[in-house]
Amino acid sequence: MTTNAKTIETETAGKSGTELFIPLNKLKKSPRNARKTPHSEAIIEAYAASIAAKGILQNLVVEPELDGEGAETGFYLVSIGEGRRLAQQLRVKRKQIKKTEPIRCIVDTKNDPHEISLDENVTREAMHPADQFEAFRRLNEERGWGAEEIAARFGVTAHVVRQRLRLGAVSPRLMQVYRDGDLTLDQLMAFAITEDHARQEQVFDSLTYNREPYIIRRELTCTHVAAADRRAVFIGAEDYIRAGGMIIRDLFTDDRGGFYDDAALLDQLAIEKLQSVAQAIKEAEGWKWTDVHIDYPHAHGLRRTYPQPVTLSEEDEAAFAAASDEFNQLTAEWGSTEELPDDVDRRFGELEAEIERIDVRRHAYDPDVIARSGVFVVLSHDGTARIERGFLRAEDEQPETEAQDASDGCTINGDGEIIEEAVSPDRDGDGDDEAADAGKSLSDLLVRDLTARRTLGLRLALGEQPHIALIAVTHTLAAQAFYQAAEAHCLEIRPTSTYLVGHADGIEDTAAARALADRHAEWAADMPRDVADLWDFIASLDHASVMALFAHCASLTVNAVKQPWERKPRAHETADRLAKALSLDMTAHWTPTVRTYLGRVTKAHILAAVSEAVSEEAADRLVALKKQPMAEAAEQLLAGTGWLPTLLRTTEPATRVVASNASSEGTLAANEQPVTDLAPLDETDLPAADSGSVAEEDQPFDVAAE
Repeated sequence: MTTNAKTIETETAGKSGTELFIPLNKLKKSPRNARKTPHSEAIIEAYAASIAAKGILQNLVVEPELDGEGAETGFYLVSIGEGRRLAQQLRVKRKQIKKTEPIRCIVDTKNDPHEISLDENVTREAMHPADQFEAFRRLNEERGWGAEEIAARFGVTAHVVRQRLRLGAVSPRLMQVYRDGDLTLDQLMAFAITEDHARQEQVFDSLTYNREPYIIRRELTCTHVAAADRRAVFIGAEDYIRAGGMIIRDLFTDDRGGFYDDAALLDQLAIEKLQSVAQAIKEAEGWKWTDVHIDYPHAHGLRRTYPQPVTLSEEDEAAFAAASDEFNQLTAEWGSTEELPDDVDRRFGELEAEIERIDVRRHAYDPDVIARSGVFVVLSHDGTARIERGFLRAEDEQPETEAQDASDGCTINGDGEIIEEAVSPDRDGDGDDEAADAGKSLSDLLVRDLTARRTLGLRLALGEQPHIALIAVTHTLAAQAFYQAAEAHCLEIRPTSTYLVGHADGIEDTAAARALADRHAEWAADMPRDVADLWDFIASLDHASVMALFAHCASLTVNAVKQPWERKPRAHETADRLAKALSLDMTAHWTPTVRTYLGRVTKAHILAAVSEAVSEEAADRLVALKKQPMAEAAEQLLAGTGWLPTLLRTTEPATRVVASNASSEGTLAANEQPVTDLAPLDETDLPAADSGSVAEEDQPFDVAAE
């Protein structure tokens, strides 16, 4: 207490300007205080923390309370410092001080309480945010205070302190640009994602007119790896940090786990973990080799084998039958129940696992194949190890044995060279000359002559037997789809299949890709092990199975990818017609999400999508949002609407109008001619593919004909 200060217990307030220590319970809010809107809880908390750490730095200004007759009541009305009074009352509630705690006050009876209350709140200038950020940073660096201690002394949360410390660590050059008004606070917060001043200034210098915060963040993190990346998911934050890596966190936005700053370390850890998985697979299953990659090596050029059907043991068959019977019984008993009891649900799970465990054993690799083949272990797009088995290297292929061509009596050796069959000596004594010619190969000229004539005969005959042509084409496609290293086909049809992984990240992990892979694996499991038996296998299939195999092989060759450097308008038109003919509905395979579309287009595209799929009012509500929140909100709005971007839409095929037949044979349209009278026609003159008459406007672009 100073020598000029007095206590209320010893002396009643007299002259204006007297400094008193007044008990807290003797202070009241002045009815003439200019601040009518009450202080927020946050500011009262901040005042309380500050006073607890440093005491009351500014005196309260009070006036004596007078009763109706003008006499002092012993209480004082607070004209300036109501927030500090409330903060002390909060400390009383928390048992930090007593309600009689003396508060240093100055008595003012000369000035109008309303005016000085207004003056205190109006005539002042707040500290520039940049000064505040740097001041917090100095407290951290010079005094060694952590975020929690600073937060306790200033009545804010530790998260707010961390934000201010991060902002205080921005490059001094950029901080000055912010002071000068050439950077907004949002832009400064974007730069604060990293503490590398050189990198901050480099990005700042590279910015053009577009300084959106999301662009700044994107540029600053382009060399880092997002926590949602498959490598980061596969390794995990703890193992990465334990290995010496650092995770950069954005304290101002939802960064979904932050950014891993060392991509090389992340790759190294991913490879090491994949190698451990590969070693375990090799030891457990006995494969000759394993090869580890982060990305699947599509250009490996190796032939792949698939597991073949095997007969289950009696024990497995009995266990499978028992599990299936119990599963069917439970399904019949509980099938109509919306929510299963815990024990029943648990039993369903056990039975499904048992059925799946035994069912997997119905197909297995031959031990000889395992001993010669290998496994690729790669990183899937969902952050798990993906295991691809059964690949044969060229040196591990079994050598082909010599084959006897019975049709022309020539032996074909392993190099494909035709050797003339030896002729036995005859009874007329000419055997010596004939024996001398034994073993000589036919001349190349003669071989080409004879096989060319045979090729001509095959072409003529095949064109007259469509059912054999279907088998031959299916054989050609299947031989190249399932026996990649074998030249076992004689039709010069070369199917190509574009790898889509390089065009769409994560496409191989979609439900559609898995369904296609499963279909291919099912056919592969049925294929004969030797490609020489493939023809007989296909010929033995019923017509529906041949058509299904043909369709599968043909489907692998579809390519509707649009490349910026390609000019194939007619190919893309054909792809559109194919989609119409198939009634392709991409809503079954694709939905608009932040990852697949909304986060990769402009705000204008997002708003257009919401406007079209939901309503213009819904789009208007998103206009004020920033890019990332807008994309996330749009994802929720578009869910379940079936909206598709134009590139994924399939237009409805034109309605076909077919005239009714006048008889069971049908009738010819007026402009058609009998088939026997037709001269060679142009492609555009061809009639529609179906029987019966077709309306003139539908020719020749009938859907079936396309």
